[in-house]
Amino acid sequence: MTNQVDTPVKRTYSEAKKVRVFDGEFMPHVDSMYNFAYRLTFDEDDAKDLVQDTYMKAFRFINSFQEGTNAKAWLYRILKNSFINDYRKKSKQPAKVDYQEVEQFYNSEDTPSTATVDLRLETTKDMIGDEISNALNSLAVDFRTVVILCDLEGFTYEEMAKILDIPIGTVRSRLHRARNLLREKLGSYAMSMGYN
Repeated sequence: MTNQVDTPVKRTYSEAKKVRVFDGEFMPHVDSMYNFAYRLTFDEDDAKDLVQDTYMKAFRFINSFQEGTNAKAWLYRILKNSFINDYRKKSKQPAKVDYQEVEQFYNSEDTPSTATVDLRLETTKDMIGDEISNALNSLAVDFRTVVILCDLEGFTYEEMAKILDIPIGTVRSRLHRARNLLREKLGSYAMSMGYN
């Protein structure tokens, strides 16, 4: 008895077929891809770059995609992997600072006493549900990702497991822990809004 391993089937689409699949199955998800990327990066330009990179990889590896399957989940997985790879690459690089600019800024007579701001808070300050956005943004990326995928994007546990490349049990565990962390962070806000 031989063991068969599930290997991805490589298709060979014509150039015209690639464009039809890309336009018909991938492009309808561009807005939700941007929203997911923005919630991961907290930066419009980084989110746009991440979506662009995702779509470039999707087209490059389109022969790995089976037409008619869940294109959204396939794209989310590419985006999530790109984000993690980029995050790892950036975390290994030393931070780049223009010390001359910093020195000029802090030595100027017009420097306000509260010159340093938390950019994550600043980017979400004018959005609806600031308390909820701030609580979500404060979660570690693994917890934030499962909440976004499940509660905001509506993926099933099975789809999330494929996107994140983790077992379903881990998905459930992370989601449970993330929701509990959010409940703790939003407890007083909920009470002030009249919820028990």
